[in-house]
Amino acid sequence: MWKLLLAFVVFAAVALVVLKKAGGNVDMGGEKHGVETGSHAEPAASAASAALPASAASN
Repeated sequence: MWKLLLAFVVFAAVALVVLKKAGGNVDMGGEKHGVETGSHAEPAASAASAALPASAASN
């Protein structure tokens, strides 16, 4: 039984190390409610700034 527990702990540790080294956005803080995340706001801002010069050029 202790071997299963040890294997689980080792597997979990290796998985966390691999995820952090891979550069994944790993947030161990739990769920966020009512907080805007940066990953969703950035594409909208870049799309709006990309559309601005196109509309200015047509005028």
